[in-house]
Formats: sequence, C-alpha cells, structure tokens
Amino acid sequence: MGFRIASVERGGLGDELGLRRGDELIMINGEKLIDLIDYQQLMSCEELVLTVRDSSGELTEIECDKELDEQLGVEFEDDLLGPVRLCANKCKFCFVDQLPRGMRDTLYVRDDDWRMSLMMGNYVTLTNVSDRELERIIRRHASPLYISVHASDGAERASLMGQPRAARLMEQLNKLRAGGISFHGQVVLCPGLNDGEVLERTVRDMAALYPCCMTLALVPVGLTGHRAALCDIKLYDAQGAAQVLDQVAAWQAEFRRTLGTALVFAADEFYVLAGRDVPPEDEYEDYPQIDNGVGLIRQQREGFERAYGEFMSSGRAARARRVMIVTGESARGEMERLTGAHPLPGVDVCVRAVKNEFFGGGVTVAGLLTGGDIISQIGRADADEVLITRSMLRDGGDVLLDGVTLDELAAKLGCPVTPVFTDGEELLHALAGEDLNG
Repeated sequence: MGFRIASVERGGLGDELGLRRGDELIMINGEKLIDLIDYQQLMSCEELVLTVRDSSGELTEIECDKELDEQLGVEFEDDLLGPVRLCANKCKFCFVDQLPRGMRDTLYVRDDDWRMSLMMGNYVTLTNVSDRELERIIRRHASPLYISVHASDGAERASLMGQPRAARLMEQLNKLRAGGISFHGQVVLCPGLNDGEVLERTVRDMAALYPCCMTLALVPVGLTGHRAALCDIKLYDAQGAAQVLDQVAAWQAEFRRTLGTALVFAADEFYVLAGRDVPPEDEYEDYPQIDNGVGLIRQQREGFERAYGEFMSSGRAARARRVMIVTGESARGEMERLTGAHPLPGVDVCVRAVKNEFFGGGVTVAGLLTGGDIISQIGRADADEVLITRSMLRDGGDVLLDGVTLDELAAKLGCPVTPVFTDGEELLHALAGEDLNG
C-alpha cells in the first residue's frame, strides 16, 4: 500500500515530475512509507528516488534533485497517520478515568502515540512501543519526544501504571540516548507512591541521561470527585508541596554546578499550594516545560508588567468600564495581585474565582472550568465585560468543556465574554479594551 495522491499543485515539484491525481507514492529512496513521520523525514533529502504506482498499476521510479526544504506540492487522500495509538496502561492517577459521564466522546480517548509526541508535544509512556518501533524512532531522528517517566524504578513504574511493560523504561531511554534521541520528561507526583526515595532515584537516573534528558517536570497529581472504584490517592497539601519545592531547589543548585542546567522544574501548582512565590524568569531557562504548567505564572507576570509599562508610557487611554476576570481558585491570588498592582485609569477590575463543582475533588485550575459552573456561581455579572482564559475553550473553538458556547455564556452573564491568552500581554490589552485581533 502507498499514499494515494488526491491533488497536485500546478507548477509545483510534483507537477514537474509528472505526478497525477490517483497515483500512489510507494517508496522514497527505496524505503517503504508507513506514515507521515516516514514521509517527512525522507522528504528532507536533496536527492530523491520516488517509486510511484500510477492508476493503471504500473510502477515507475522518478529521480529528482530538490532544495532541502522543498516539498512535492501534493495533497494525499489520507492524513498519513491513520488511527491514533491508544494507551494500554491502567495508571492509578489517570485523569481520563476520573472524568464525569456525559462529556464529548473525544475527551475519553486515551492517546499514547509517540508520533503525536513528536509533532504536538503530547506526553507518552512508551509502553506500546516495540523494539522495532523504537528503532524506527531512532532511524527517523524523531527528536525531541515528551515522555511520561513517573518513576525510573521498573517495579515501581509498573505498579504505578498497571502495566508490566512499563518496567522497561530505562532500557528504552538508554537505547534512545545511544541513538541520539532527546526527550523532555514528566513525573506526575502522587504522595506516598512515587515521591521520597522513589523520586530521588528517578531524578538521579534522569540526570545520568543528560543531555538526552533535557528537562524533567514534577507535576502534582490531579484528582476529581469522580473516583468511585479507583484506588485511594491523596492530594498534596501545603506542607507536602513545600517539601517537594525544597527538594527541587537542592537538586537545581547541584545540577547547575554539575550539568550547567537546573534540569528539574516544579509545576506552578506546587508554589501555589505551598504559599510561595514562583522563581525569577531566568531560572525557568526559556520555559521548556511551559505547556506542563511550569512557569505559566512567571511568564504571565513578566509579560503583563512589560506590556503595562509600554502602555502607560505610550499615552494611550484605556476604555473606561467594569471588567470581571473569571478564573479558577488556584489563579485568584495572582490575578488579584497583578491587577491590583497595575491599575488602569477608568478600568474597574474585579477577580472572581469559580469553584469547580463539575469535576469536584481538588481541581482548581482555570482551564478545567465549565460554563455551567461559571453561570451558576456568577449569575448576572456586575460588569460590562467578562474575561476568561482561552484554555477553557476546546479545540481552538468557542465551546467550553460541558458544551456551553461563548454566546450562551455571554447571554447568561448579561455581557460580552472575551477569551484571553495567558501570556500577560494579551491580558493587559484586553483590560485596556484594545482590539486583540489588531
């Protein structure tokens, strides 16, 4: 089987080579194509030999020279990835297992696909990656990957993830290192399960893999109120979070001396739980784990303060009105400090934290708030405009997790609702009433 061509760009390389709709691309430089990863990597060569089957079934080899980044200029009938590879683990802390019923089907999909890790930064466990597939990762230079480590001790990891194959992690990581593949790692920390001595070993093992292991993020376990029939796991409290942060500080000081990098980073939630301020910007080393909640507060604060200084010195006037920022419980303090310390003349700012009744448990982040919880707790907003974080919206659209649309939310609150990125700069412009699309 090959990749069937759906269309050919006029004047493009494929057109010049005589490729036509309905042709099948079978091989590139003598290698069969499995998926998009193969296609992209093999197309990065300057000299190509394309094996093509035309609509009559005849095979033809086409040789060509091209620029390194030049593409064929064709569209294929399929996305070249096929079905997403699913998770075969039964992690004790799996968030999908804790979701309420009645949500969109796509939210219950547990993907564990290294190809999505390469292309989108999704974290994967490697438990469904065979030795042959691991060799393909190396052969295709699929780097960096994002790997859920959780524990480096084989027995501990297998127990934590409910999967015997999870015990092979260090063997797999050493093969990746030998093959020149780098990765960012994460540990979902569960009190009493993979912290303490287990975490100490994990951190030491990852440090031994540096620079193959580029960074390691420590993230506190997230628990909802929907854990019936699931094992008992505790949340981190202030004392436990402080202990983790003290460990992280000691590791960072050591690794900065020995490796030249902090290597280990704690998620913002640990600082919030412990009641501590987040580190200065330079300690985040360009935010390599920002999508894992590591450095979001600092990045937003720095961006907001820079934008505030520029705005106040520009002579521009903010649009006078009442603005309500709706956020999760964990972000309330930072939002109040940020807006309180940087007033905009004529703009009355109110911060409202919404308790997550939909998920329950210890879920306090803004990105998991639902329209129903916002509506039931805010009612008619005493404001001219409401700001929410874009992370509440799914798939880049205008729908919240529970299916409530932005228009429906605005109608219930009685005022416009504006989604805002969390980078700080956009928040400042939104508060000032400036066009975010301009």
